Amino acid sequence: MTGGEQQSGTINLKDVNMMEGLMFRLRDAACLQGEMLNIHPQLTQSHVLIYVRQGQGGVTIDETSHRMQPHAVYFCPADNTFSVESNPASYVELYLFRIDIYQEQGGFKRHLHPVQGELLPCRGEVAVLPTDTLVPLCESVLHYRESHDPLERFRSQYTFEQFIYHVMQFYRLKQQPSISTLEQVRLHMERHLDQGMTIEQLARMMDLSPKYFGDVFKKHYGTSPMDYLTELRMNRAKLLMARPNLKLRDIAHQVGYQDEFYFSRKFKKEIGVAPTVYMKRKRRRIAAYSLNMIGLLLPLRIIPYAAPLHPKWTAYYYRTYHADIPVHLRAYRQHDASSSKIQELTEHGPELILCPAEASSEEKEQLERIAPVYYIPAQGLFWREQLKLTAELLGETEEAETWLGKYEQRMNRAREKLHAAVQGGTCLIIRITRNAIYAYSNRTMAEVFYGDLQMKPAVVYREAIYEERLSMEALVKLDVDYLLVLVQQEEETLQHWEAVQHAPSWQEMKAVRLHHLYRLNSDPWRHYTAEAMERVVQETLQLLSGNRP
Repeated sequence: MTGGEQQSGTINLKDVNMMEGLMFRLRDAACLQGEMLNIHPQLTQSHVLIYVRQGQGGVTIDETSHRMQPHAVYFCPADNTFSVESNPASYVELYLFRIDIYQEQGGFKRHLHPVQGELLPCRGEVAVLPTDTLVPLCESVLHYRESHDPLERFRSQYTFEQFIYHVMQFYRLKQQPSISTLEQVRLHMERHLDQGMTIEQLARMMDLSPKYFGDVFKKHYGTSPMDYLTELRMNRAKLLMARPNLKLRDIAHQVGYQDEFYFSRKFKKEIGVAPTVYMKRKRRRIAAYSLNMIGLLLPLRIIPYAAPLHPKWTAYYYRTYHADIPVHLRAYRQHDASSSKIQELTEHGPELILCPAEASSEEKEQLERIAPVYYIPAQGLFWREQLKLTAELLGETEEAETWLGKYEQRMNRAREKLHAAVQGGTCLIIRITRNAIYAYSNRTMAEVFYGDLQMKPAVVYREAIYEERLSMEALVKLDVDYLLVLVQQEEETLQHWEAVQHAPSWQEMKAVRLHHLYRLNSDPWRHYTAEAMERVVQETLQLLSGNRP
């Protein structure tokens, strides 16, 4: 504000993405509870947000009445009236927050201006899923605000913004089209499988009856919601059981079961063996001598004891599994001196080593002095055959068959969604290296992108695997609908890539004009393992349709 003026703006967030430009300032917070809890109509100068933890009754925003229901949020804009009235003999517990909302405006010299109007288009209720997240956040806000420490009171503001974030997540779910909302519910199950969930709670996210929600979910995903949730939990439990130091009780809690004995019975019923037997089998000290060997072990629910890991050269595996793999072997550009890895394996003594059959005779001789070695051909076998061979050697044939069956289901669903999204559009993958552009297809792209997913190639080459140099004129003439780009990460190539993007002919290409240009990473697109194939399916669906399998 300048010159003593207080400017203000109105906002109506029909698009949750507009949240990025807002700032929230918590004025006051309170927890109100009791039977016959009533808040008489009152005019509020600040925005008011009410989160009902439990109770029945009504919430009125100006002249609009809403039926009070547990785990719902109600919003009253500033300069409006709100009231709360509980049903007779109904015990009500709610959290009431008074907040100011500001929005950045202006050019170079930006200012914060108070926001008036509705935070949500519905000007009232946002039904939310009752999770273990919102109540602890509310209680933490109150706790920190009562502290004598100014820094802790500041923490209450930060915690309240977390609360707002979760509320808006739930709001966004309700605003998506029905199939997208169903997918969001599935993703919520995947991300919060450690929390208690019922079919009634999940159905509420789509404003459907539990029976109808169950029917819709099964029709779309081929299984009931609760069976799907059980499958997610069991799969997650299998991975956790490969960790060396986790106890059964901790694993049960991390996958949503508070009673470890019930979890044990459930696990044995679903998997066929007791958790203790499964854990003993999975906690073998198996070393993955190369990066591809990791991608053969993970589908079998085996986390390697030792593997090549580096935050840059093996970014995905490092980010996902660095805490679970005890021994990190050298992984520089995947072509580091074998002597370093062999020395590390000698020091840590694995029980078994998984190694590419193409390793040198010297490497094989040295590895066999450390532990038994199983050799997996990188050439001559398709990735499904590689996985089956690995599983057979490790006694995990049933696990491999289960994984392959699930892959086929996920891939088929992804293919249907992709074909609906791209509508027969042509696709081209190019590789940029130094100052050259190549039409590019490796084994992974040929077998999954063009094979399993049946994406339509812009050019049909005589061989499925190719690297054909293209001039800019030839690339423009292809007029592709979807362009996927691999850029070599070295200085000369990056400079050329920057110049290419500013060329007028590049800017005029259909894929570029339609924003159908997608950058690819070497991992997983240049890896050839079962685990990489699954990630290629997921990434293709995310890139080309904004969805997930």
